[in-house]
Parts: sequence; C-alpha cells; structure tokens
Amino acid sequence: MLRPNFLCIGLVFLIAVFYEADGYHSYSLDDCTYSSRDLSDAEYLRIVYFNKVKHVQFNSTLGKFVAFTKQGWRDADYWNNDAAYIQQLTGEIDRVCRHNAQIYFSSILDKTVPPKVRVRSVKKGSGTHPAVLMCSAYSFYPKVIKLTWLKDGKPVTSDVTSTEEMADGDWFYQVHSHLEHIPKSGEKISCMVEHASFTKPMTYDLDPSVSESDTNKIAIGASGLVLGVILAAAGLIYYKKKSTGRILVPH
Repeated sequence: MLRPNFLCIGLVFLIAVFYEADGYHSYSLDDCTYSSRDLSDAEYLRIVYFNKVKHVQFNSTLGKFVAFTKQGWRDADYWNNDAAYIQQLTGEIDRVCRHNAQIYFSSILDKTVPPKVRVRSVKKGSGTHPAVLMCSAYSFYPKVIKLTWLKDGKPVTSDVTSTEEMADGDWFYQVHSHLEHIPKSGEKISCMVEHASFTKPMTYDLDPSVSESDTNKIAIGASGLVLGVILAAAGLIYYKKKSTGRILVPH
C-alpha cells in the first residue's frame, strides 16, 4: 500500500515583529514531522529565525536547543538551562503533534477514493516503429499515486513517460503513463497501481481489444454505414409513394 513517504505539519504559533532603526525581525515556527501511521517517529521542532536567518532550534528527539549563529549559542545555552521551559517544549510532541495528527488522519488521509484504471493501446506499431500504450487512473483521492509498467510481471523503466497528478477540479485527481512498446508474441503487458485506497498494489492487464485509433476508424465506418442505410430506406419509401399514385396508360 502506498503511503506518503513524508508528512509535515507546520504550525506558526508566534510571530513577533520588532521594528527599530535597523529593522530587526524575529519569529518562531512550530513544526511536526512524522512518516509512520502510528506516529512512533513523530518529532517536534521549534525554530527561531532572526532577520530571515535560522537562529536556534529546539528538537524533541535531542531534548534541547541547537544553535546556528553566534548569538544563537548564547540563547541556546540560556534556554537549555531552563528545565521548566525544556520540559514544556518536550511535552508539545503530544499536545501539538500527536493530537493534531490524529485529526488530520481522520479528516483527510483516511478518506480515500480508489482510482478508475484503464490500460489500452493509443498508437498502433508498424515495422520498427513501436506502439504506444497508455495506463490512465481517474477520479482518485488522495493525490499520491504510483503507476508501474510490467512485462511478464517484471517492472519496466525505459521508454516510459508519465504526467504529473492533475486536479480534476472536484477534489479528485487523474494521471497518465505512456509506454513505447514493440509487441512480442505471448508477452503480457500490465500496469501496476499503488494508492492509499488499496490494501495492496493492484495490477491491470492491457486491454486486448483494438486500439483507440482503430476504434475511431470502426466508429466512423459504422456511422457511414448507418447513414447509408437511412438514405437508402428514405429513397425506397419515396419511390414507392411516387409509384402508388401513377396510372398506367396502354399504347
């Protein structure tokens, strides 16, 4: 099952601006990072910036402030010696990170919609020119998805081009992957799709029906045939009506 490799929640709790002759500007950013669903690797950071430069940073894993500037060394040393303040920041891993993460999981990440997948030929090959196959995934949520081409069950990485995940405008997404392929007898082509809505990767085989271009040709031919039948029927009806009103005069 495909899950986001890295989830990051950034919460700005304090923005303090000081305007003096030199235009000093300082603010802090509270940030939570985690990559596992059980939040066992959750980490809380409080980052302090001064004039757009990272000044000091508290890390819940280290349990202390780390400095990035000369003045930051003085501030980090001062705050690290304040046991009550360090204990307060350490507790933010539960109060801020894990608490809000559960809300995000239930309201966003756990609401999934599986993709509708189609694998087909969009360009017929001829001679040494390869055919072009397309694997399309439509109307899925969330955005993160992975499409992998398979030949006889083995991943294919060459001659593959893919689009970015594109928003449909209704909270759903679509993505398309193309494979240039020279058909071989008995070869099986598939597209493997990994998405958060699946409990395991799903594999879709190439539609053995005619290609899209051939389908269009058949559709045009069928339309022409139907039109011809309609015109022929109309002509026959007209002829019969004209024949019915005629009086034959012997010579």
